Amino acid sequence: MDFELTEEQRLIRNVVREFAQGEIAPRAREIDETGEFPWEILKKMAELGLMGLPFPENYGGAGADTLSCLLAIEEIAAASGSVAITYNAHLSLGAVPIYMFGTEAQKQKWLVPLARGEGLGAFALTEPHSGSDSAAMKTRAEDRGDEWVLNGQKMWITSGSVARSFVVAAKTDPAAGVHGVSNFIVPADAPGLAVGKDEPKMGMKGSPTNQLYFQDCRLPKENLLGRLNEGFKQFMLVLDAARITISAMALGLGRAALEQSIKYAQEREAFGQPIAGFQSIQMKLADMATELEAARLLMFKAAVMKERGERITKIAAMAKVFATEAADRVCWQAIQIHGGMGYSRELPVERFYRDNRLTLIGDGTSEIQRLLIARHLLKEV
Repeated sequence: MDFELTEEQRLIRNVVREFAQGEIAPRAREIDETGEFPWEILKKMAELGLMGLPFPENYGGAGADTLSCLLAIEEIAAASGSVAITYNAHLSLGAVPIYMFGTEAQKQKWLVPLARGEGLGAFALTEPHSGSDSAAMKTRAEDRGDEWVLNGQKMWITSGSVARSFVVAAKTDPAAGVHGVSNFIVPADAPGLAVGKDEPKMGMKGSPTNQLYFQDCRLPKENLLGRLNEGFKQFMLVLDAARITISAMALGLGRAALEQSIKYAQEREAFGQPIAGFQSIQMKLADMATELEAARLLMFKAAVMKERGERITKIAAMAKVFATEAADRVCWQAIQIHGGMGYSRELPVERFYRDNRLTLIGDGTSEIQRLLIARHLLKEV
């Protein structure tokens, strides 16, 4: 495996890094403190061509490869977790399913505006009584001849109150279990769709998270995404890829925490010298850097396998569980290195820690990732 980035990958990384540190990072604390949704930042990202980064140019995108997209997400996360999760959910959950399974007409109508940054995409899977057990969903879609009618409730929907369109999973054949689920493209202004309040959260406070309520929500027949009753298979493939992007987000947050810790350790003095001179601090920094580098290699491998068209369920789960938990440990150690200042909202490390906690939950908890890995290992024996 070649670990060197291509010229194009370096260019994308550098452009996004410059933008993220120049435009996003200075606003990150304000976004977190106020919960204000950063529309102006997303508009500038659209102008840079980032909102459709992985999609072909004929769909309004930039045609970038998987690793380039991961590098972009990492750089944005290193500046703001709130902006990163909004961007990540838009790409990997709101737009990618339409690109993977949509008809040409659906791509032109729904994907192109998302890729151009004319609106945000979102994905509605989780329900009040079906989180990790997604097959237990209760939302129904009934075929009424010339239209579909949806009834049910979704929750923890990233960008729920600001999205242009949703990919929504619903039971179309309840008796068939996982073989009776279908996905639908639902516009935000669909009759019968209501959006709940923005949920108060521990972190990612600039990214709204909402419940969605479907009460006789009527959709044209052509809004069925892909084949009828193949929705479970579809969103399992989508989540495989999304888990790599979550690892990139965790990597960005962890890297930012490490960089802040190195800087602080070199400036903060105790007992007559910078604390970077103490072995206990050096050991922490060494472990933090090592864990993040290992996470990066897992993420890179998953990206390469995805580009080759290989099945990535196991490696994506490995990348996600390791990167998110490594970043959790790194952010925790960053607070410890900063001491009392690490506990203060004056410095960003406590925000990195709060924001990163979601990466251990979203797109499948760490526990679910371990179950996926174990199942694949047992099949291989």
